[in-house]
Amino acid sequence: MVKKYRIGVLKGDGIGPEIVQATMDVLNALELDFEYVELYGGYEYFKKTGKVLQDDFFDVVKRLDAILKGPLYTPPHEKEFKSVNVLLRKELDLYANVRPFRSFKGFSLKDFNFIIIRENTEDLYLGLEGFYRGVALALKVISYEGAKRIAEFGFNYAKSNGFKRVTVVHKANILKVSDGLFRDVFFEVAKRYPELQADELIVDTAGYTIVKSPESLGVLVAPNLYGDILADVAAAVVGSLGLCGSAQIGEKMAVFEPVHGVALDIAGKGVANPIGELESAKLMLLYLSQKYSDYKLYEKALKLDVAVRKTVEELKVLTPDLGGDGKTIDVINSIIKLVQLSNA
Repeated sequence: MVKKYRIGVLKGDGIGPEIVQATMDVLNALELDFEYVELYGGYEYFKKTGKVLQDDFFDVVKRLDAILKGPLYTPPHEKEFKSVNVLLRKELDLYANVRPFRSFKGFSLKDFNFIIIRENTEDLYLGLEGFYRGVALALKVISYEGAKRIAEFGFNYAKSNGFKRVTVVHKANILKVSDGLFRDVFFEVAKRYPELQADELIVDTAGYTIVKSPESLGVLVAPNLYGDILADVAAAVVGSLGLCGSAQIGEKMAVFEPVHGVALDIAGKGVANPIGELESAKLMLLYLSQKYSDYKLYEKALKLDVAVRKTVEELKVLTPDLGGDGKTIDVINSIIKLVQLSNA
């Protein structure tokens, strides 16, 4: 019996509703057996209801296979409004943030394909801060179990996806206890994967390497803060944040979203770049394919990848952020046409 997948859809703020709907149109063209369940949350929802998420949000999520999400806005001027992204990571225990970086011809200076796997629930992002006698303090938290499971995730990801090199990123030369633990646990786990090359980069050297020789990299495993910073460096090397997607994965749930922000200045103008959201949807198809041993979803993911790359690299149907004059609908129509040709 073919499984029918239940996909939660959280459209988000700013350009989120536009690019998520555009992505759903493409997924429909792929003839997927998906049931979409709309979820409500974010800053716009907060302004209407006074709530950051619908009351039964996490009860509904328990009955889903994955969540496709648009970007969410966290306003700096609203002291009481806490990040919904951070809330989701904590409540769903989305401990692994997977960010693939693969070059696009015509946009990237070099040919490369590497992954940043960022620990997503610890480090300075716990937000444990204080102020004492004119001194601001922030607590960096690295646990043995947190470091162990992200290292295991990194090695398993490399093994499943054909990567031969796994690199831990740290600053253990200075932070000998916290980053030292992260590093030590990584190499402890590495002993169980003798077929993979395990090595290390100091975080500043990792940034340099991403820019200078990204083709040398495979899978990078990093604590929360370093992974976040290096991911934006990597997106610049790809050519644009708008070309990159991400996955946040836990034991029971996974959330897929673009790495860019809400772009409030262009919301509603029909010129938002949907590629990052589409790249995230591709990751969702690959995740479901692997989790449920569904090869048909793997084939659909490949069709989507081919259509996206041909639209960007060869046909040059591009939105203004990528130097083109196309609209969101132009990009989507190109991809849908290519997908439909592949279905024929």
